[in-house]
Amino acid sequence: MKKALIAFGGNALIKSNEFGVQEQQLQNAKEAAEMIVSLVEQGMQPIVVHGNGPQVGNLLIQQEEAANKVPPYTMDICGAQTQGGIGYVLQRCLENMLRLKGLDIKVATVLTEVAVDRHDPGFKNPSKPVGPFYQPFRAVDLEREKHWTMREDAGRGWRRLAPSPKPIKILQIEAIRALVERGFLLIAGGGGGIPVVADDSGYYMGAEAVIDKDHTSALLGRELGAETFIILTGVDKVFLDFGRPTQRALDVISVAEARKHLADGQFPLGSMGPKIEAAIDYVEGGGSEALITTAEALLTGDLETVGTRIVSDEG
Repeated sequence: MKKALIAFGGNALIKSNEFGVQEQQLQNAKEAAEMIVSLVEQGMQPIVVHGNGPQVGNLLIQQEEAANKVPPYTMDICGAQTQGGIGYVLQRCLENMLRLKGLDIKVATVLTEVAVDRHDPGFKNPSKPVGPFYQPFRAVDLEREKHWTMREDAGRGWRRLAPSPKPIKILQIEAIRALVERGFLLIAGGGGGIPVVADDSGYYMGAEAVIDKDHTSALLGRELGAETFIILTGVDKVFLDFGRPTQRALDVISVAEARKHLADGQFPLGSMGPKIEAAIDYVEGGGSEALITTAEALLTGDLETVGTRIVSDEG
């Protein structure tokens, strides 16, 4: 079976019009499982990397509300908690869907640590908004007390900016590879992985950071030799001039074309940009192609005809 690395956001389980209660997330996980199992039926072996942004945000809000009673956890432990919780929900739904379809395939979730460089410039320039919105006076207190970087967010309040360094090594890669070789449908690298850094002696410790899950997905896909890297997003295809009268969809673009469009500002940093960057990294690292599309398109269409493909410059 061909290996397909699938990356989708935490907002696939908590949609924009939902409160994120457990019942809603379970229903959304069932829909995600149906899409993933449809790829199995097309002859693919999925490896799933999920996001956890909304879930970590909810956990940080809970910690803020209970800070006077329960000591809060660091970002790495928050990432581990949500990675485990989301992994369990997806694993349960996938196992049930596979059984419903009569497919004898096992599912496993690997709690995944991902190493980053402690000297990564992302640590000096935090950029990822996380957690609750604060009043200005509280933001000033947090900057002074916890040395957080705070930023006003579109008139909704002030939020913490967390560092977002690039992933350099997946610590559990040997276990992940062994399970994939045994035919497991695997969930790994959730939320981009639990961020860790090595000290001067080579010992790892947790880092106050979040890792972009698309970049971790590209790294994992290269490590496993996945034939296809699928990035799920909110649009069926990648567009140039998105939202303008001149908007046009892209079916296939080369790495060079993708780089040019990035440089021209076609893919903003806060939306499509990181996905295009991850697709470029994957293909340049030896991957055959990256596909950007929606879960709905994958569920209703054929893998070979949906979405936008990013391929090598040699075609």
